[in-house]
Parts: sequence; C-alpha cells; structure tokens
Amino acid sequence: MNKPFNTSKNSTLFILLFMLCIPFSSCNSQEENQIIVGANRTATYLPYLKGKNVAVVANPTSVIFKTNDHSQGHTHLVDSLLSLGVNITKVFSPEHGFRGDIDAGEKVLDGVDPSTGIPIVSLYGNQRKPSPESLQNIDLVLFDIQDVGVRFYTYIATLQLVMQACGAADIPLFVLDRPNPNSSYVDGPTMEKAHQSFLGMTPIPLVYGMTIGEYASMVNTEEDWLGTDKHPALSVVGLKNYNREVSYSIPIRPSPNLPNDQSIALYPSLGLFEGTTINAGRGTEAQFTRFGAPELSNKMPFSYTPRPNFGAKYPKHNGEICYGQDLSEITPPESVNLTWLIDAYTNSSKKEAFFITSGFTKHAGNDRLQKQIEAGMTAAEIRKTWQKDLDTFKAIRAKYLRY
Repeated sequence: MNKPFNTSKNSTLFILLFMLCIPFSSCNSQEENQIIVGANRTATYLPYLKGKNVAVVANPTSVIFKTNDHSQGHTHLVDSLLSLGVNITKVFSPEHGFRGDIDAGEKVLDGVDPSTGIPIVSLYGNQRKPSPESLQNIDLVLFDIQDVGVRFYTYIATLQLVMQACGAADIPLFVLDRPNPNSSYVDGPTMEKAHQSFLGMTPIPLVYGMTIGEYASMVNTEEDWLGTDKHPALSVVGLKNYNREVSYSIPIRPSPNLPNDQSIALYPSLGLFEGTTINAGRGTEAQFTRFGAPELSNKMPFSYTPRPNFGAKYPKHNGEICYGQDLSEITPPESVNLTWLIDAYTNSSKKEAFFITSGFTKHAGNDRLQKQIEAGMTAAEIRKTWQKDLDTFKAIRAKYLRY
C-alpha cells in the first residue's frame, strides 16, 4: 500500500486534506449541507490504519456519529475502529480523562479501559507528552478531540506535545478535524513567549478562530512554533460542509464544566476569572454562565452558593454565598468581553487579593492585562493595545484556513 507521506527523519512537512464521503451514511441531498466531521470520514483514513499498531489520543468527544445529524447518536471512535478490525494498542488520555469525569487540573492516572481492555496512558499526570517508551511499537497515532477554540483550553497544548513526540519518534500523526464553536472571530491578548505554559504554548490570541486541524497545520509549519526541529508527518482529515461563520452546537460536552452552548460561548471571557478569586460558576449547574464571590456582596444583586458536583470537587468559595452576575440568558458577544472582569475588580472589597498573579498571567498570556485593569483602564482602551498583535496573527492564520 502506498504511504500518504514521506516518513523519513529528514522529510519536509506534507499535509493531506482528505475530501471523500463517509461510508456510514450516504451523502444524499437531505444531508449534503450537514457537517461531516473528520472521524466520520473513515474511508479516507481507515486504509492507513489497517495492519498497523495504532495509538489514539481521545476523550468522550472522540466519536463517530451515526448520521450526519449529530443529535441522533454516536459510537466512540475507539469502539468503532476496533469493530472495523483496527489494532488499537494504546489510548493516550488528556486532561479530564479518557471518559471525561475528572476535574479541571486534577491528575489523570494511567490505567486500563474497562470496556476494551486497552491500556490508557495519561497525558495529564506524571507526563504531559508521550514518552519514547510509551510510543514503542506504535506505527501511527490518531488524534481526535473536540476543541473550543480558546488558547488556555489545554487540548491544543496536548496536541502540540503529541506532535513533538511523534516527530521525535518518526511516527505519522493523523488529526481528525472537528468544528470550532468559537471560530467566527479572533480576539484577546496574544501569548507572549516569556509567559508560555501548558495554558498557551504558541504566540496566538486568546481566541484564535481555527479548527484543531488548521491549528495543527499552522504549528507544524510556522518556524519555531512546534518547539522542536523534528516535525511529524502530519495528515489532517478535513471537515465537509463546514462554514466557520455558521454556529456549531457541540452535542457532547467537551469537558465537565462546559455543559452547553452558552458556557462554551462565554468561556473565552469568563475563563479569565480562573486566574482570580472569582468563582465562574464551578460548583453549580451553570458553569461559565455566571460569576461571583463573597467580596462582591452588596455590589451585585445576583447570588448563588457553589457546592461540590460533577467536575468540581473543590469549587472556589465552596459553601459560601457568592454575589455577582447571571449571564445565562444574554446573547454571547462576538469578542472577548472585559467588562465583567473589570466590573468584578472594581466592585471587589479585596482588590489587593483579587488577582492570583501567576495564574492570571498564564491565562492572559501577558503581565500587562492585570496592570491595565489595576490602573483603571477601560475595556476599550485595553482592546486597542491588542490590535497590532491581532493583525500580525491574522496574517499568519490566513495561510492555514481550509474552510
């Protein structure tokens, strides 16, 4: 069988964009305008998996939909490929775990998937990059995780570290593309090199407006972005019928604390509260659609009390009444909204402790945003300081847009 790319150690990058129809449901007139995700396009990538020892980077969003109507059920990618005779020898698990039931920031342990007996290697525990030992006897790595298009959402960092490991081991990597629900705009402060971390490893804005496949292509091509000279042979199994200007509703929550479209849309703005003392709805059933803290008492009328729940064993201000704002019914902004963050700081009775500086800097991507808010700058004034970096990034991004 002909290989889809040159996998020699000195090979240059060769990206494949597959545009074939899926075998599970026909591309008939009723479905021709519905999105077909990369995972469903098995006819394009299954031939390259046959006879190979395959490792899969996956979580609960890694599914093959039963029809092009994504609300009509699905099967997990691993289960589907096993039924098709693919030899999956290992699963790599990102933050929140393979089954997606682990808190944000909580260590993910190695183990064995009880449904399949396949070994699970954690990429959010003692290691965040596949080790050379864990890639022994692996012929190909398949990456399929639903992203939400926000820089500090850690799945793109996991992708980048997997790319580094595959490049070092000379193992081909396939990325199965999925829509980005926050792809219609580019906004926010750009990550500066001095502050790069697992919450941002490349010089991109907070909202970068790319699918995970487009992002992988960019990181693998732009000079010095991958963090190593050994780039993997990368194939992106592309989407069909996807338009980044049309909203996309994720049918499976991408992580425990992003339960619905509203939380995903507000996450770019409310995620900045993660680097402050403010609770952003963790410990409630309205995660990332509200915010509050005890120190906002008498300043904001809305109140709630966080309690431990699914995805938040130890929420900020556990058991305390938090005062703040309910954003569950608003129309989400088509930009990063700083007003909520500035209002919370302005109304806090504990301004000296409001920012958790190291964490906030990692989320913001620079050390200026905290200083700008503390200095009393308005949201409009702060946004003007982003523009030059945004223009630079948009010019780079344009080279990799596929949809």
